[in-house]
Amino acid sequence: MSADTAIHLAQQALDVTVRLSLPLLGVALVVGLVVGVFQAATQIQEMTLVMVPKLAAIAVVVVVAGPWMLDQIVGYTAELYSEIPNLVR
Repeated sequence: MSADTAIHLAQQALDVTVRLSLPLLGVALVVGLVVGVFQAATQIQEMTLVMVPKLAAIAVVVVVAGPWMLDQIVGYTAELYSEIPNLVR
């Protein structure tokens, strides 16, 4: 396997990782900002007030986007497995 092939495989892996993590991180960021503004406005500084809504929102995103995420992982894995004969020349 050449260095170019290894770099290409690493790029593809990072691309899939970013595509899968963006919805989760985006929702956690938005919920964190909303809860932070709420805490600043009400001066309630309770740590569970931050974590519970984030966990609930992430759970909803996993349920809604889970099939798409699984499809992305399976597609990448199938493509990688189909390329194995070409990689070990």
